[in-house]
Amino acid sequence: MPSPLLSLLIFGVIAAIAALLFWPESGLFWRWQRGRSVTGRILQEDALKHIHQCEVNGNRPTIKSLAGALNIGPNRVSRVLDSLQEHDLLVMDGGAFRLTPAGREYALRIIRAHRLYERYLADESGYAEFEWHTQAERQEHFLSDEDAAALAVRLGNPAYDPHGDPIPTADGQIAYAENRIPLTALEVDRPARIVHMEDEPETVYAQLVAEGLLVGQTVRLMEVSPQRVRFWAGGDEHILAPLVAANISVVPLPEEPPQADEPEGVPLSSLQAGEEARVLKLSPRLRGVERRRLMDLGILPGTKIRAELVATGGDPVAYRIRGALIALRREQSDLIWVEKVEG
Repeated sequence: MPSPLLSLLIFGVIAAIAALLFWPESGLFWRWQRGRSVTGRILQEDALKHIHQCEVNGNRPTIKSLAGALNIGPNRVSRVLDSLQEHDLLVMDGGAFRLTPAGREYALRIIRAHRLYERYLADESGYAEFEWHTQAERQEHFLSDEDAAALAVRLGNPAYDPHGDPIPTADGQIAYAENRIPLTALEVDRPARIVHMEDEPETVYAQLVAEGLLVGQTVRLMEVSPQRVRFWAGGDEHILAPLVAANISVVPLPEEPPQADEPEGVPLSSLQAGEEARVLKLSPRLRGVERRRLMDLGILPGTKIRAELVATGGDPVAYRIRGALIALRREQSDLIWVEKVEG
């Protein structure tokens, strides 16, 4: 027969395990239940977004398209759709389904949170461009309407996210740019302005970012063929595959805009040691924390800057600004436009 001490010890271990699993609020079982609930809600919200996007683009959402967008199997997609229908967010008619007014309103709230958060990341964070979408995908499900309203006020109530997508208003209004066409449909030698760059799939968007393309840049199409699309933008010639170029949307302009995307001058990185220049402009590609840091260091239009010391290998370079010596990487100095000053 077990001793009383051993029985007490066994009871204590069982009680400790039970507390670890089932303690109110913090027990593993309840945390697992909350995790399941959150995961289910996120899948439903992502499904609403996908169906809304299909409706906007004139496409028919299907179980197969949802399975791909949500990265789950068809059986689980069916359960998600059933749940949306039970909550009057979706109407199903045979194999077809569409959002109810309540479902469309819900989808726009999530889209608003996503695009506002992307705007925040672009303007006020140090995240790279290709990270904005992924970060916003995570945060959109946890921003309340009040959080989104406060963020909108903080950002000055922006109308568009950094990719050119319109941000829905708090009351669910959304306006898409008129006369927007794919770059591949633009007339050759017709000036246009980039108004949208699709951020999915990520590999395609990363290629557009690597090309130095930005929403707001003016473009002039030079050549379109089944093999390539050649155009001028941001002071450079670009060549893309048609499939990639189709992810850029533009609005044709009536005439050549009076100003180029970048002022006349040269990148700061072109200065040799001992050369002096005057800052003309910081490129729009310098955003958020990095842009503010350079401005705090005094790199503003009109400021004189002198290249002093070049590291072995050519990077970084030490520049003298207002009596102080600072080091800049080439990727930073490439985005600062200057005009040389004769000594």
